[in-house]
Amino acid sequence: MVSSCNNITSNDSKIEMQGRLSARLAKHKLAHRPLGFDYQGVEILQTKPEDWPSVAVALYTYGFNYLRSQCAYDVMPGGLLASVYHPTRVQDDADQPEEICIKILVSRRDPRIPSVFWIRKSADFQERESHDMLGITHESHPRLKRILMPESWIGWPLRKDYIVPNFYESQDAY
Repeated sequence: MVSSCNNITSNDSKIEMQGRLSARLAKHKLAHRPLGFDYQGVEILQTKPEDWPSVAVALYTYGFNYLRSQCAYDVMPGGLLASVYHPTRVQDDADQPEEICIKILVSRRDPRIPSVFWIRKSADFQERESHDMLGITHESHPRLKRILMPESWIGWPLRKDYIVPNFYESQDAY
C-alpha cells in the first residue's frame, strides 16, 4: 500500500523524483507519493484511495481540464489492483498538452476507490470498464454496472488469477 506520503526528505533520490506538480501538491499538504517520470517525461504520482478526491479537485483547479484516460490493471496474481488516471491540461496557446499520471493501489479483497465522475464526466465509461473487468468499485459512481460482460457473468476477466470457464453459453444470433 501507499506509505506515508511525505515528499520532502533528506534522501536525495526522493527529491530528484519530485516534479513540479508533486511540489505544488506538497505545498498545499495534499497526500501523495512521487514515483518519478515515465519515458516521455510525464510525472507519476501515487495516492491513497481516501486522498484521491482532494487530489483530483486540486488538479482540476490547477487547470487539468481533460481526463485523457483511466485504466486499471492487476499488479500481480493475488496482489494489489491499480487504477491509473491521466489528467491533462489542454490549452489553446500551448504546443503540447501537459499530462500527469496518478496511480491508486487497492487491495483485491475490497477494491474501492472514490469515483471522480462528479469532477470528470469523461470518467463514466472508463470507471465502469475497470469495474467490469477487474472488480474495482468506484464509490459514488451513478451507474456502476457491467458494460462489456453480461450482468450474470461471475468473476473479473482481467484479473491474473481469473479462471476461465471451460464452457460458454452461446446466444442465437437470429
